[in-house]
This record gives sequence, C-alpha cells and structure tokens, in this order.
Amino acid sequence: PRLCVVGSGPAGFYTAQHILKHHGGAQVDIYEKLPVPFGLVRFGVAPDHPEVKNVINAFTQTARSERCAYYGNVTVGRDVTVAELQQAYHAVVLSYGAEDNRVLGIPGENLSGVYSAREFVGWYNGLPENRDLKPDLSCETALILGHGNVALDIARILLSPLCLLRKTDITDGSLAALACSKVKRVWLVGRRGPLQVAFTIKELREMINLPGARPVLDPADFTGLENAVKDAPRPRKRLTELMIKTALEKPGEKMMEAQAAAPREWGLKFQRSPQEVLPTADGRRARGVRMALTRLEGSGDSAKAVPTGDVEELECGLVLSSIGYRSLPLDPSVPFDTRRGVIPNSSGRVEGVPGLYCSGWVKRGPTGVIITTMNDSFDTAQSVLEDLQVGVLDVSTSREGFGAVESILRSRGVRPVSFSDWEKIDAAEVARGKAAGKPREKIVDPQEMLRLIGH
Repeated sequence: PRLCVVGSGPAGFYTAQHILKHHGGAQVDIYEKLPVPFGLVRFGVAPDHPEVKNVINAFTQTARSERCAYYGNVTVGRDVTVAELQQAYHAVVLSYGAEDNRVLGIPGENLSGVYSAREFVGWYNGLPENRDLKPDLSCETALILGHGNVALDIARILLSPLCLLRKTDITDGSLAALACSKVKRVWLVGRRGPLQVAFTIKELREMINLPGARPVLDPADFTGLENAVKDAPRPRKRLTELMIKTALEKPGEKMMEAQAAAPREWGLKFQRSPQEVLPTADGRRARGVRMALTRLEGSGDSAKAVPTGDVEELECGLVLSSIGYRSLPLDPSVPFDTRRGVIPNSSGRVEGVPGLYCSGWVKRGPTGVIITTMNDSFDTAQSVLEDLQVGVLDVSTSREGFGAVESILRSRGVRPVSFSDWEKIDAAEVARGKAAGKPREKIVDPQEMLRLIGH
C-alpha cells in the first residue's frame, strides 16, 4: 500500500512511524508546505526547552527509513489537491495542525501593540510567516490573556535573563529585540479561577524559579482553596497547592533577598474577561485593557465565567492573546466543522470520505502536549491498518504514489525539498549556531533555505 501524510509535525510523523512499524510493506510519503520539517516541535516548543525537541531524533529515523519519503515546500490544497493525492495513494492522512488563532472578538484587538500568542511564539521561534513581526517591547507592563502553557512560555521568554536565552536556539532577531526590551512586569489574566488554569505544574514551577523575576500572587485568590482541592485529581491538586504555597507562604530570608532584588515581576490575575483594548489618545496603540469581572457558575473544569457587571482597567502597552490555536479548512473537498475547527471523524476516519483520515490537532482540536498527539496519531494509524486488513482500502489496484504527484508538481512549477535537502539546511543552521555558542541559528527566510540547497 502507498499512503501519504499531509503535515510533518508530531501528528504526521507519529502516524507514519506507527504505520511503518506495524505494516512491513507500506510506503509512506510525508508532504509539508515549508521546506523544513517537524512543525510545532521546531516552531512551537519554547527555545529554552531543548529536551522536548529530542523527539526530532525519532522523527529523523522515520524519515530515513527506505519506506518513507519527505517532500517539503509542497502546499497541499494549492500545489496539489487532496483529490489528486487520493488518486495517487491508497490512503491520505491529514495532519496539518492548526495554523490560525482564535480571535478575542473585542473592540481594539487590531490596535498596534496587540499580538496573538501564535504569531509571537512564531516570531521568536523563527516561523517564516512571523519573521517580520517587530513587536513593540518599549513598555514596562505586558498583559497575556490566557492561563495555558503557551501563556507561561511567553511570560518566561519576556522575563528571562538574556544570558539564559543566548544559549538557546531562539532567533537572532528576537534575541536582539529582547535585549532592548523595557518589559519588566507581566500579568497573566484568565476568565476563570485558580482551579481552572490550564498550565501544568512543571511550567509553573519553572516560572516561579525564574532568576531575576518574582511571582506576585494575591493571597485573597487562594484562601480556602485547600479544602476545595482535597478530592481533585492529583495533578490538579499538586498544581493548586504550589500556587497556594507561592501566594500564602512567607519566603525564607535568602529567597526574600533574591526577590527584593529581582528587577522583574509576574503575576496571575483571575476571573477577568477582556471587554476592550483601550487606545492611546491618538487612537493607534494599546494603552490598557478593560476587563469585566466574572463570577464562576458550577465547579471544576466545567465552571463557567459569568460577568458580574463590574469592570476594571489594567494599564499595559503590550497585549498578547493566548486563547488557543485554530485549524482551517484545507481543501473544499474535505468536510470541515467550522464551529469546532476540526475535520469531522471517527477514530481518525474522515466522515463520508473513505480512504481519507486525519490525526493531531485538526482531528481533535488544538489541545494537549506531544505525548497526547502521539497517542492520538497511533489511534488514527491503527484505523488505517485495520482498514487495510479488512479490505476497506482496496490495494489490489496499484497506485503511483509520488510518481503521479511529481508530474503534477512539475507541471505547476513546484520543486519539492527532500529530507537530505533538509539535512543540508540543518547542518548550515547548526554550524551558524556553533559560531554563536548556541545549538543552532535558525534560517527564517524560506528563499534563503532554497538557495542553500541550490533550488
């Protein structure tokens, strides 16, 4: 069987890996719109979390398998349609992720100084489409809307000492901008309470221990919570206990000295929902955010935030909205649930389209960490393997695979990038990084990548 996967992030690679491992004859081609592979492992994981990027080693083994091929610089839906892929392959798996962000839908969100978390993360991680972002870091207070791990990542990058960031693969341009940053206070604001935060304990602990930055948590937000979490699941309980401890305990003397000397601070604000980004007098820039104060109806993860009618204004010159990523439809021939932002499917089988599958964020929505995506992709791969076994996928007719796609791409003037091409780009990045004392210096311009490999 010839199968293809659209998207070379964790979902795509884990799907390919599982199929290759459990079917000795399958051939899998992976298509990617950028010249470079690995999706959010390269462009989403924070630069100061290199250990999370170790999965790239396993993905590289998969890509080097003689039954796997990588074709970068190919945009499915434009350079080749899904229908054309279905003609060329026995099965097509869509794993192209979530390339857009959810919008706040409030007045002022288009003012200068307001950015989505997605574009800000893309900027410091070298995502080509965000390389020219030039965020304005000339204010003292930044406001991040959202209480997830991405919100903490951004806060950490904004407040980290430069000596720590210099050793990472953060891009040269963003490092230069952060070196001139005036931001010394970051508020992370959420609509619900401490029991509903979406970040994990590891990321919170890292933030609490960040050198040169002190946590500012209001004890009033945490009083009486010990009882409320008694019967909560262990991860939630430990996370809440860490927040309570940070908010209520008097730090030891050493810690107090360190905190008093800390030039920067960050804090969590709860039960506030953004109503409007307030403009400066000239109407061009953000100067603050008006928040509706909320109360919670219900408890636990299902609690809803309801406005109380009271409002407050928070002054800030930088607003980052970290309220989630969003998948987009790829091709008119593929069913898409615009409300939920996913391809309707059952165990990865796309509803009503035999031979078409999906995995990752476009399958289940933009949540979870790499391990969640791994399990989800194995689930989709299993559906493909079952359908091969019981004959739902007819492999008696041979399919040309990339041979057929290659002539389509050539007729449209598209030159794919192979995995060995990527390895040349990779080597160049690592060499540039070595010269600067960092793991790699990412190339952020796709044209420069293509020139490097003689395209």
